[in-house]
Amino acid sequence: MATLTLSSKLAPFPFAVIAIAAYTQKAELVFDDAATGPVLELNGSQITAEQDIVHALAKEGGLSEDSAKAASFFALAKNLNTVTVVSEVITALDSLDDHLAYRTFLIGHAVTASDWMLWGTIKGSIKIVGLLKNNKHAHLNRWFSHLESLESTQTALTALISAKASKARSNKVAAGFALGLEGAKMGEVVTRFPPEPSGYLHIGHAKAAMLNQYFAQMYNGKLIIRFDDTNPSKERDTILETCYVGNQGRYYHSHVDYFATLYDYALKVIKEGKAYTDDTEQAQMRTERFDGIASKHRDDSVEDNLKHFAEMTAGSEEGLRWCLRAKMSVDDPNKALRDPVIYRCNTLPHHRTGDKWKVYPTYDFACPIVDSIEGVTHALRTNEYRDRNPQYWWMTDAVGIRKVKIWDFSRLNFIYTLLSKRKLHDFVNRGIVRGWDDPRFPTVRGIRRRGLTIEALHQFMLMQGPSQAIVSLEWDSIWAMNKKVIDPIAPRHWAIIEADRVPVTVKGAPTTPEVKNLPKHKKNPEIGEKKTVYSSNILVDQEDALSFEDQEEVTLMDWGNAIVRSKTLDASGKVTSIEMELHLEGDFKKTKKKITWLAQPTDALPLIPKLEEGDDVVEFTAPVSEFRESALADANVKDLKKGDYLQFERKGYFIFDGEGGDGKIEFIRIPDGKAAGLASKAGVAAAATPKEITTPASKMYSVDSIYGDQVPPDVDTKMYKVESIYKN
Repeated sequence: MATLTLSSKLAPFPFAVIAIAAYTQKAELVFDDAATGPVLELNGSQITAEQDIVHALAKEGGLSEDSAKAASFFALAKNLNTVTVVSEVITALDSLDDHLAYRTFLIGHAVTASDWMLWGTIKGSIKIVGLLKNNKHAHLNRWFSHLESLESTQTALTALISAKASKARSNKVAAGFALGLEGAKMGEVVTRFPPEPSGYLHIGHAKAAMLNQYFAQMYNGKLIIRFDDTNPSKERDTILETCYVGNQGRYYHSHVDYFATLYDYALKVIKEGKAYTDDTEQAQMRTERFDGIASKHRDDSVEDNLKHFAEMTAGSEEGLRWCLRAKMSVDDPNKALRDPVIYRCNTLPHHRTGDKWKVYPTYDFACPIVDSIEGVTHALRTNEYRDRNPQYWWMTDAVGIRKVKIWDFSRLNFIYTLLSKRKLHDFVNRGIVRGWDDPRFPTVRGIRRRGLTIEALHQFMLMQGPSQAIVSLEWDSIWAMNKKVIDPIAPRHWAIIEADRVPVTVKGAPTTPEVKNLPKHKKNPEIGEKKTVYSSNILVDQEDALSFEDQEEVTLMDWGNAIVRSKTLDASGKVTSIEMELHLEGDFKKTKKKITWLAQPTDALPLIPKLEEGDDVVEFTAPVSEFRESALADANVKDLKKGDYLQFERKGYFIFDGEGGDGKIEFIRIPDGKAAGLASKAGVAAAATPKEITTPASKMYSVDSIYGDQVPPDVDTKMYKVESIYKN
């Protein structure tokens, strides 16, 4: 494989070369701050010019393109690097936007070197990126966002961020993806993810799962998915979530597979005086551990400990009183080392072994030992368990087996999001939600049902990286990334709110309904076609109808222009009917309003009713956290399958959730990351009524104002006078 060496400090940074290197996977990225420019070592030669590197990697990766057209785009990229006049930049952007109006990529139907060269130039220019944020180049923005959202691009950008931070954090082990894992060897890395069977995975677990998988794939190793089934009281059938991409190098194990081995190790530590049995009441044991007081049984003989452990093994009434504790420390400042319990007695039948076992290891005892036995090289854990790391290593040292390296990363938190499994269980048990896959829930099942794609989830987790910092994130970032993933593939449909539909008579339209085939996605013809019905009687939304002015020319999307000749309102001001006249010769570029519409249903051309399901969870215990709205949609939605993504144009992105109990089909709105859809960023719906300001009751002594009562400032100023806003 070729090697691409460059400094993370280059300005302007050659984004094109790292993006195409990641996309083609034909060059390994090496960040070296001593490098003065990008250097590609390929087939014994060195290439240093950015455009030459892009061409070379495109050729290696088999990205074919029209050389004549490519030359013009490469020339444009070079020109954009030097032009300083804003008007010239805007002219170039306008030209690109027009070119991409009916194209997914610059040349042909796939990504080429030209795409990466221009994308890299734009990405490296703060000025151009700023101009794109004005949202005046929709097609260019769509193309730019799509290339940036690709997994390969996100991986390259993550590596760059890690390289920039590595110097400041060089004293930390594996501070970033670019540094990798301590002591890792290609082909020998084994990671593991241990989901508990006491609840479904939530968004916080997804980070741990994906980081474990990422490093296993990075080093051509393997990932072990192991269930902690050491407590029969908590076990239940749990479906493993599909948040893992690909099946290569994944193995499924369970702690129950090692119960016999773990039991033998328990006997070993008892016989060596490293563990003792204890019948101290739970509350008293908790107090003694907190205060650093030794248990009365800490110095019992090995014989007594073995006798009590035998009673535990038998599950006798006497055995139920005892537990087995590791003999670590009585008063260590790290309370995790104060003689933790490592075995307890439980007579409930196990879901796999039945009543064979009456004693079960704790997770703290089983996990490090099984990690070592199964060949795990690196145990990735959130840093909230950092105090337990010495305990983890004590267990493997006590039984005399290989020590496993531990690698910490920060827990993933979202604001306004409840991740406590105990509290999530309470929501389900009290019937506040309909189940663990409720789209209001932060479980992987819930957010997947709400429309979050595996690709977006994966990209988001990699963007967070293995940071040690504990931060609370907003949901807008992950939903905005999800929008970039689904926008190129979501078919476009129309829907009208059923309660607010307004009938429209269109003069000049066909008297008998006509059906035409149109693309489901104008920028992605591969998605297929849909049937659009044209009729002289159509429906529009009340919101649109209210905005129409008399004799205004509007555009009926996928049809043409029409002039509003008249509209009828009822006593409350709602529009009850409209008359329009087609004006197909009109220029759609000159109209302010582009309207979605539906042909009125007939027996031959029925409309499909749907339900909108919104999910604004303002407070976790809000009396109403689900909002439904009946609507009419074009008949093409009847071809959708559960889980399909789509866009109801001018309304947002949705995921088809299947048929509801009332026979209507249901759609769940997918958040797009915009502030209006987030509880923490939504604006106030209406101005609040001013209230009289009253002084709250206080137990503090009163103090007169140091300025007296309404003393006007005695200042000579040339500013105009303004009356006090507090004047009665």
